Amino acid sequence: MLAEHNLSSVRHVVAVAAGKGGVGKSTLACNLALYFQKKGFKVGVMDADLYGPSLRKMLPEETAPDQHAEIKERILPAQCRGIKLISMAYFISPDHPASVRAPIANGVIKQFVHLVEWGQLDFLFIDFPPGTGDIQLTLIQEGHLSGAVIVTTPQEIALLDVAKATAMFRQMQVPLIGIVENMSYFLGGDQSYFPFGEGGGERFANENGLFFLGRIPIDYLICQCCDQGKSLFDEFAASLAASAFAPIGEKIQDQLEAFEKLKADHLTNFNLQWSI
Repeated sequence: MLAEHNLSSVRHVVAVAAGKGGVGKSTLACNLALYFQKKGFKVGVMDADLYGPSLRKMLPEETAPDQHAEIKERILPAQCRGIKLISMAYFISPDHPASVRAPIANGVIKQFVHLVEWGQLDFLFIDFPPGTGDIQLTLIQEGHLSGAVIVTTPQEIALLDVAKATAMFRQMQVPLIGIVENMSYFLGGDQSYFPFGEGGGERFANENGLFFLGRIPIDYLICQCCDQGKSLFDEFAASLAASAFAPIGEKIQDQLEAFEKLKADHLTNFNLQWSI
């Protein structure tokens, strides 16, 4: 039997989700982790995309995961730049497909949540797998989520799956932090171009009563840093790409603190009612 959840010392557990693949969930989770780490926060990342883990390349480990020396059933996470990491990629060879059935996959997710020694963290970002099925529900039920960031690209076809993910989190009563529109535009000289359509993410946010967190451009520097396992905020701190992530990170932090205050006020009012 698994021990009680191991996230009690994590202040904010944040799902980064979309309901579909290919919209940049891992890129966003990676860069949010690097952004907050650069600001001095204690950060962790759980790569919950068991069938297509990619964060190991984006955040190459300086120390590998290991079994806890004193508590045998605990796992010490890998680390990169002080960011704590866990991923299926550490436990399979690079050319080996992660072909596991749903019950086994759910067991792996529960181990990531319960057995990894996350310790004290300000933020734990969970890179959700595509879809709205069994693994996603296990993450929601076991992960003690503070909120979910929904990632989309501007086109309508992406928003169809984003709508399903949004409905899933609402049904499971997970606070929705807001929408990020990735691959939103690119600059050509002084002109902005919108190859996937313009403003789809913001329209979706407005129509569904969600907070619009911001747009991330199509920028080669983002691709380069992710492919080479480098930090955008160290290598190209003054770039358009880095400046796009900063306000999104600030808005996420503000939303989480607002959720925290609402929860504290609710508990205070509940306790007052019982004391009268």
